[in-house]
Amino acid sequence: MKLYSIKTHPGDVSYFSILNETENGYFIRICHDKDGYEKIREDFLDTEMFNLCLRTGYISEVPAETTVVA
Repeated sequence: MKLYSIKTHPGDVSYFSILNETENGYFIRICHDKDGYEKIREDFLDTEMFNLCLRTGYISEVPAETTVVA
């Protein structure tokens, strides 16, 4: 399962993992950690928006050997 970091404010941690891929996009689980409060939700991200976020640097793939500590 691939993990992606989301650009956030300094001190906040946000990332998502892809749960399922369809021909139209991705079902994802998003985790936000702000000041020790963790919020988890699931959503759908269409392929065009996913690719735009990658190109602009809003999201970036986290290398597999990196551990996320929330």
